[in-house]
Amino acid sequence: MSNLQPDTLIKNPHGCHVVSSVQVPADAAQLWAVVGNFGAFERFIPALSHIEMTGEGVSSLRKKIFKDGNVVVEQLNSRDEQARSMTWTTIYNTLGVANLWAAMNVEALGEGQSRATWTIIAEPASGGEEALPGFRDFVQGFADDAMGNVLKLFV
Repeated sequence: MSNLQPDTLIKNPHGCHVVSSVQVPADAAQLWAVVGNFGAFERFIPALSHIEMTGEGVSSLRKKIFKDGNVVVEQLNSRDEQARSMTWTTIYNTLGVANLWAAMNVEALGEGQSRATWTIIAEPASGGEEALPGFRDFVQGFADDAMGNVLKLFV
């Protein structure tokens, strides 16, 4: 008789909650074509060397290779074209992140204006509560830089 039971290393994070948002002078479909392309985040994250995709749509895997050698593997959890939203989870990384869940969504704000919002909930791999303030600053800075680069694509 086996003592093996179903288990997983993927857990919903509870560490820090970061939100980065940018309003751009473009319609929502144009903005979604950029931030909603799960396999092309290198368009607005210049630290990325390239992205390798495995599969398509929900449950596909994205392997982000950074110019400094770091690697992040993420799985697309959900995607809704009508709502212009998607969520994903990090399943492997060399950046010191224990668990990470993220969402990207785009909303129309009127004629030729839209907003992209990137929400990240993450935990540091080590350091516990004491590491949270610095980790939160790192994640917020990363997201803010990326969203600032999104804006530059439209101005």
